[in-house]
Amino acid sequence: MAGPLLHRQSGGGSQRYKAMADINVTPMVDVMLVLLVVFMVTAPLLTVGVPVDLPQTSAQQLNEPKEPLVISINAQGKTFLQNNEIATDQLVPRLQAITNNNPSASIYVRGDKAINYGAVLEVMGLVSAAGFTKVSLIAEQPHTDIKSR
Repeated sequence: MAGPLLHRQSGGGSQRYKAMADINVTPMVDVMLVLLVVFMVTAPLLTVGVPVDLPQTSAQQLNEPKEPLVISINAQGKTFLQNNEIATDQLVPRLQAITNNNPSASIYVRGDKAINYGAVLEVMGLVSAAGFTKVSLIAEQPHTDIKSR
């Protein structure tokens, strides 16, 4: 498709038309905005794949500018760093290697609500004792029932 023709040039008795050389970027921008929305919606769902039944709380969400490291403890008491199972004695050296000994790196701890609270505190204690200062717990927002209002 050549595009619309512009500017009639009159030279002598013949009429010549010049093709417009600009590209219409509106469809490309529309597609990019749709892709941006799709990625914004799906990205939080892809962060951690360890199935953990989180406790619910009504606390406000934190908005972190970069993706934090997530330590998960499932219902069987197994510890995971992101999606990989890890022994608790290997947790601190692995965290230090990943963060390049950055004590201000954000670390989230997800504990299944069926496990003993002491197991979650043990992992948080290990991470805090290693010098990491930004250690947080993750909980689920409570599901509100529309009929109860």
